[in-house]
Amino acid sequence: MTTDACRPTLDLLPYAPAGRRSSMTCHYRCATSCAQPVPNRTENAYFGDIVRSAVSRRGVLAGLVGLGVAGAAVAQPTRASASAFGDDVNLLADPFDPGHSVDFEVIAPVPADVDSFDVPAGWTWAPLISWGDPILPGAPDFDFENQTAEAQLGQFGYNNDYTTIVPMQDPNRALLVCNNEYTNEELMFRDWTGAENATDEQLLISLAAHGMSVVELRRANEDSPWAYVRGSEFNRRITPMTQMEFTGPAAGAKALRTSADPSGRKPIGTFANCAGGTTPWGTVLSGEENFNGYFFTSEEPGGEGPGESDRYGVTGSSGRAWERIEERFSYAAEPNESNRFGWVVEVDPSDPTSTPRKHTAMGRMKHEGATISIAADGRAVSYMGDDERFEYLYKFISKRTYREGDREHNMRLLEDGDLYVAVFEGDGIEDERYDGRGRWVQLTRDGRSLVPGMSVDEVLINARAAGDAVGATKMDRPEDVERNPVNGRVYLACTNNTQRGTLGKAGVDEANPRPLNKDGHVVEIVEARDDAAATEFFWNLVLVCGDPEDQSTYFGGFDPAQVSPISCPDNVAFDSTGNLWISTDGNTLGTNDGLYEVVVDGPNRGQVRQFASVPAGAEACGPVIAEDGRTVFLAVQHPGEIDTATIDAPASTFPYDGTGQPRPSVCQIYRA
Repeated sequence: MTTDACRPTLDLLPYAPAGRRSSMTCHYRCATSCAQPVPNRTENAYFGDIVRSAVSRRGVLAGLVGLGVAGAAVAQPTRASASAFGDDVNLLADPFDPGHSVDFEVIAPVPADVDSFDVPAGWTWAPLISWGDPILPGAPDFDFENQTAEAQLGQFGYNNDYTTIVPMQDPNRALLVCNNEYTNEELMFRDWTGAENATDEQLLISLAAHGMSVVELRRANEDSPWAYVRGSEFNRRITPMTQMEFTGPAAGAKALRTSADPSGRKPIGTFANCAGGTTPWGTVLSGEENFNGYFFTSEEPGGEGPGESDRYGVTGSSGRAWERIEERFSYAAEPNESNRFGWVVEVDPSDPTSTPRKHTAMGRMKHEGATISIAADGRAVSYMGDDERFEYLYKFISKRTYREGDREHNMRLLEDGDLYVAVFEGDGIEDERYDGRGRWVQLTRDGRSLVPGMSVDEVLINARAAGDAVGATKMDRPEDVERNPVNGRVYLACTNNTQRGTLGKAGVDEANPRPLNKDGHVVEIVEARDDAAATEFFWNLVLVCGDPEDQSTYFGGFDPAQVSPISCPDNVAFDSTGNLWISTDGNTLGTNDGLYEVVVDGPNRGQVRQFASVPAGAEACGPVIAEDGRTVFLAVQHPGEIDTATIDAPASTFPYDGTGQPRPSVCQIYRA
């Protein structure tokens, strides 16, 4: 569409974008999924008798009748709740006081129309690497006015999301691995008038800006800031054109075969890479999320096998015109190509010649990310959120066990294992809290399907349908989910769901207690015997986000008058003492997104403190908290992504480098 045709569409969408997202964000990131029918149209069973009483403020849901009061509040679990599992479960017993490993003064929220990057007093920040910075040998310096696809293939990608720092033997060297999720062409090209009018070179530049970037970092000593190494032998770009391979039970399945790959084992490329995880054996996992928006689907669905494109939102997409340069992005030409995306990709950053692998045993969905924990018996466990309204929380448990120091063995752990999906069961609100038990329902075992009527290929390629079949709990956009390395509990960020409780959609339940949920919440999970491989768990809501003066919010029992307002939790991370760190996406409170520390243990449980505020239109992503508490890495994604923004009138000029245009960047924040 042309700019003239596109602008009114972006400015006047006939729906409310999730959170405070701009229409531009919805258009480029997720193909305007909010305006499409909800892919999950199943009628899974839900908790009964959710609303049985109404009690005092911050005690329980305040008399929800229909959609009249969007109220919810919870209380933290008590030792008495352990009876759900017996005496062998330790539920928050003797919680310790973690203190604060990162010493900082809380910053005030910054109004959404202010273009600034704010950090605490006594701290400073600097861009570590920005879109277009040259990383491969021979790559030219970034030139906004004269971009080429060849240059972009050697330069840092666009819209950095998940970020991780992989240590090397020398403590002053490390590898930065970063997802480059999607592109904002309107903010990249001065003469952009819509995908259908784009030149082939512009399309190739956009394609090359997707994927992942691997970059070596160095510093003079532990007191010095980091700098990236231009032309390092470790530097690498992984793009939608990079050769990959499938592993696991569904590799070679009929639904994964294309005319270019009749074996169904050699997918090409990765894109829509959102969050991820770093494994104990030093590889990096990347989740392919909103892949559906990249396929041109004017034709009726007709692919072979169990992909069920409707369930993933592939049908109805107008794509990005990539089909002009790569026919595989035309659904009519290659109906199975979309089935080759939506996987967890494993990359070995220490070997730039290695082939990235897509692990089919971990299931296909809109992966927010994947993080690894080691179970009591040594098996590798990954928690995975499927980031869409009313979708599910999953867990993968490897067949083989982790071997300390045996990297070759550990590199195969994710090739075989069992996939589970979560069912949350509430216990009613008479106890004046939102909590209950849960169970992991097994979908596969030893390469076989446990879902009646579905083959193992169908379960893995269409994990959503498998979750539907077993009655998994529909969540409010389950995004990043990680296990706390200090207290052993699992934390799930549910970003928002403004369609919860609307006509024809699922209503509230104890794990998703607010209708029209615009601010999101955080679920805390305690697995039986504190074992990551357990199939039963206890859960509670540790945060119900929003304006602290809103009676529907809850902050783990902490005084709401003493917390920083927080809205739309997205990525989660932990510091060395076990405090939870949350970056936000789509803040509805009229302020810019940011990074927050949340205490989850001790007398200050639920205390939220804002550490950073990102520029206008930006999202805070991929936080990494250094163990010494002296450095925080934060990805600033899509600065200036505001509907009225243009090249000539940008909404942000971050990172304020003199180019006058916004450039997504990974930043380091450190003590001044």
